[in-house]
Amino acid sequence: MGRRAVVTFDGRGPGTPPHVWDEPLAALPPWPLPREGRTVVVAAHPDDETLTAGGLLAELAAAGRPADVVVVSDGAASHPGSPTLDPTALARRRVDEVRAAVEILSPASDVTLLGHPDGGLCESRDRVTADLRAILTTGAPVRTLVTTWRGDAHRDHRVLAEVCADLADELGCTLAEAPLWLWHWATPDDPAVPWDDLRALPLSDHAVVVKQRAVAAHETQVQPLSDHPADVPVLHPRFLRGFDRDLEPFVVREPTRRDDGPADRASLPAAYFDATYARHADPWGFTDRPYEARKRALTLAALPDERYGRALEVGCSIGVLTAELAARCDALTGTDVADAALAAARARLAHAPHVRLVHGALGGTDDDALPGGPFDLVVLSEVGYYLSWADLTVALPDLLTRLSRGGTVLACHWRHPVEDYPLPGDAVHRALARAAQDAGLAHLVEHREADLLLDVWSRDPRSVAERTGLR
Repeated sequence: MGRRAVVTFDGRGPGTPPHVWDEPLAALPPWPLPREGRTVVVAAHPDDETLTAGGLLAELAAAGRPADVVVVSDGAASHPGSPTLDPTALARRRVDEVRAAVEILSPASDVTLLGHPDGGLCESRDRVTADLRAILTTGAPVRTLVTTWRGDAHRDHRVLAEVCADLADELGCTLAEAPLWLWHWATPDDPAVPWDDLRALPLSDHAVVVKQRAVAAHETQVQPLSDHPADVPVLHPRFLRGFDRDLEPFVVREPTRRDDGPADRASLPAAYFDATYARHADPWGFTDRPYEARKRALTLAALPDERYGRALEVGCSIGVLTAELAARCDALTGTDVADAALAAARARLAHAPHVRLVHGALGGTDDDALPGGPFDLVVLSEVGYYLSWADLTVALPDLLTRLSRGGTVLACHWRHPVEDYPLPGDAVHRALARAAQDAGLAHLVEHREADLLLDVWSRDPRSVAERTGLR
């Protein structure tokens, strides 16, 4: 067992000689280049994206799958006391440097600079989390999230890694944490080195060369700003040689399931709902809870068209939302698996002959199969989390085949954990996003709050303004 080193982040000093790491790093198990889905590299500071994952960015670019790059802090604290650049001017320089570096590594990559205070990510943690969640949940689903390693002992690196770990759990994606300062202050026998979890991404000669060029683009970090002692380069040339290797090491944590879903639990059987309605005629308080009334108002307001020809509501329960949807549809079919719920819904909708209420379930077969389409609107409200991940990821693509040529699907789900339910609401919307994108649907509406998620996808990509002639 080795002895713990004194932790230091002064890259102006040479630190541990890079060659002592060569042999143990070369012996690491390989980590294959991410093969599918979206990869996002989240750097704590400008230059972290290049030092830790520049080779990954270059390899993904060469494979035609450029990663997105997010830089969280402004990098303004790298030269305290500099007579040449004050923090504001330094932050501007570092913006230019990171854009130039990513242009070298992966020209097609999107670069987002969040501008949080350098050295202050702990104090900004909630804002950082909100900013990253918005980025990671917009666009194609994230399959691989890359960030700094929490064990670097650098405060910003630790906080960012913890935030990304929570978001990776939420998204169900692979998390790869890249050590940076570990190679400076530790030695291979230090117990802090996570040898059991480290993997090495092999790099081509091209990736090594462009990474070297990208490191050089961070001029404020590798070149002196002036002859003043406060302006010496932040990163020592010997330290930088450790980033010239033909591999990049990452601490890799795969999602719980290889299909990127949460740990599987069985779908709830129809008997569960029969027992629930036997205990209470309105078990979720649809008729008397202000929360439910507000959620219905949000649901109706999110629909991109004023009126629909044929519509399907999956899991209509006792028909409270069904009654409000009926006013917007020429023909509406509601389904449920519980006979008591359907009986209550039929009583509530007796005045609406254009509403048909039948037995059917998401993912059902035989007697429980959903009606065939095509439907102009499908509403999936508070029902997806009753299925297992395996069943849901089969049922959703099947459901989307029922959409008409310009059809729309709306999903709304409770976000807080419920002990009985196989899935959280976030997982349902993650699965729907993947199925919708695979089916070529456009994402029209995303509403996220602490209690619920609401998403609208459509085969018609036009906005409401475009549909109604405003633009």
